[in-house]
Amino acid sequence: MSQTRIPCLLMRGGTSKGAYFLAADLPADTALRDRVLLAVMGSPDARQIDGIGGADSLTSKVAVISASSREDADVDYLFAQVVVDEARVDYGQNCGNILAGVGPFAIERKLVMASGDVTPVRIYMVNTGQVAVAHVPTSGGEVEYAGDARIDGVPGSAAALVVEFADVAGSSCGALLPTGNTRDRFDDIEVTCIDNGMPVVLLRAEDLGCSGDESPAQLDADTALKARLESIRLQAGPLMNLGDVRQRNVPKMCLVSPPRQGGALTTRSFIPHRCHASIGVFGAVSAATACLVEGSVAQTIAQAGAGELRQLSVEHPSGEFSVEIRLRDGQIVSTGLVRTARLLFDGQVCIPSALWSPIG
Repeated sequence: MSQTRIPCLLMRGGTSKGAYFLAADLPADTALRDRVLLAVMGSPDARQIDGIGGADSLTSKVAVISASSREDADVDYLFAQVVVDEARVDYGQNCGNILAGVGPFAIERKLVMASGDVTPVRIYMVNTGQVAVAHVPTSGGEVEYAGDARIDGVPGSAAALVVEFADVAGSSCGALLPTGNTRDRFDDIEVTCIDNGMPVVLLRAEDLGCSGDESPAQLDADTALKARLESIRLQAGPLMNLGDVRQRNVPKMCLVSPPRQGGALTTRSFIPHRCHASIGVFGAVSAATACLVEGSVAQTIAQAGAGELRQLSVEHPSGEFSVEIRLRDGQIVSTGLVRTARLLFDGQVCIPSALWSPIG
């Protein structure tokens, strides 16, 4: 069988790994593009043995990038979550980890020319309609990947890459508190529904009979807990303006408890049915933001500090994630994140040519 070769960069962005494509190298028809991306990753298959996916939602991600026609952006970035064990591609969310690789990709593919020691890349996030600015370390006209920055969940060190967001509140749900309440109650459990870049339902771990510092394996094995979380998630989804979420990866569910390692709070995040080995970028931003929302389930247990610039450490199973939140007159005006990225391969990914043919 003949093969179709598609130019592709495989990159680690933050604590995720994904295939990065120029939009022009993929089909314009969305249904056909989905079919191609499923073949690229090897879905649906629990092992993704016939594709480049890593048999985990964190390694079955795609970035589709093009030069932007917007005055406030250099590139457009569409994120696609390729479901591992279903023939489905989800565009209903953003991914801040894969976002960390978009700036380097744009420079690698000459969509943006490197300039000086740090090159800003303005990124329009198509999924949510916001703009982020990635400050990419560069040297000699190329991306500088080597450095001393370390992030939990990734071995070794790499160059620090700062991503800034001016306004991601309500990016998916239309409002920071999409239900209009700081607290809601589902199945007699108090929750806070929040969206500051990622729709998240926060729940106090103790309210569900958990300590909050269990391992992901322990929580994944607790079928009764996961059934309770899914019941709450299905009720919260419509009230968060997300509609029927049975087939969606949002909202994420996040257990919160007091910090153990001197941070702001401890988290155990579900994405949405498996406990995350760490926590997603925007999930961490939403959780950190909730620490500053008076009366939220997180604010009542968090150590959030003081001042107009807060550095909040969100603890998770494999370490911590630092979120910088800037306030003005008590209102959140921007968030900043330190991430790293690395180019893993630059080449062509192959799929059976029969898959890239007109549908129907």
